[in-house]
Amino acid sequence: MKIRLGTRASVLARTQSGGIADLIRARHPEIIIEEVLIETGGDQDQATPLHEMGSPGVFSAEVERALADGEIDVAVHSLKDLPVEQPPGLVIAAIPAREDPSDAWISEGYPGLVDVPPGSSVATGSLRRSCQILHRYPHLEIAGIRGNLDTRLRVHQERGDAGLVLAAAGLNRLGLSNRIRCTLSTTEITPAPGQGALAVEIRAEDEKLTSVVAELDDASTRACVDAEREFLAALGGGCHLPIGAIAVRTGGQLSLCGVLGLPDGSELIRLGFEGSAKDPRSIGRELAAKVRKAGGDAILHRLDQQEKI
Repeated sequence: MKIRLGTRASVLARTQSGGIADLIRARHPEIIIEEVLIETGGDQDQATPLHEMGSPGVFSAEVERALADGEIDVAVHSLKDLPVEQPPGLVIAAIPAREDPSDAWISEGYPGLVDVPPGSSVATGSLRRSCQILHRYPHLEIAGIRGNLDTRLRVHQERGDAGLVLAAAGLNRLGLSNRIRCTLSTTEITPAPGQGALAVEIRAEDEKLTSVVAELDDASTRACVDAEREFLAALGGGCHLPIGAIAVRTGGQLSLCGVLGLPDGSELIRLGFEGSAKDPRSIGRELAAKVRKAGGDAILHRLDQQEKI
């Protein structure tokens, strides 16, 4: 059996897909795996802020198209980059055990965000991070940044930013955990839904491959990210809106924390909800309803108006 495994061409994407290939080979050494590199819209344009790029799936659409067209057999994605609406005929057959979902603080001069002096610039290309940083530390400035992980690490130093916020998972996977000054608590900066998790996507009709890939699925991780992504979906949000969510499973219970705010940090709602881990999506919907009632509908309306400007 041969598997054509599709992924983006970045070092991080190839490291992640290589990890998935290793997991498959460990269970099925007879399987031959061929790596297929695919360039996405987000790779081609590394200057435009992600929230201005319009259509969802800027890092996944071309990969999913190749999968649907039969050019590849398996696609590996960072789950946080994957739109909540699944394309017809494709399924997420496995979500392996999650890496650290936290955001990481990178800085030579300051141990944490709380230590950064007024007027200093913090680098991030994420509206979710900007929203939460400015809400908690309104005396700071946000410096936008794009590019692959190495580029962002280099640019933030060249510009003299006080620090940079990145996903801890990517740094850990590339062996760059030594660059992390500290990980930010999920109540200080709530992560993106699905952050730290990978999605292994295949064609729904491929029954033989389903049985192979499904072995990689981690039930606890899937329950958590299902709740987080349902929260995102229930708010009508895309991957690049200022929405965060993180779930933790303890035994048969699952607790979910969700955040919604405005990019300038002037308004922010952070609430939690807990329920049975057997029905994680209902937890996501219940929390989204609570957030909407607490002022979230007004925030969503303002976000919609800002998008139209």
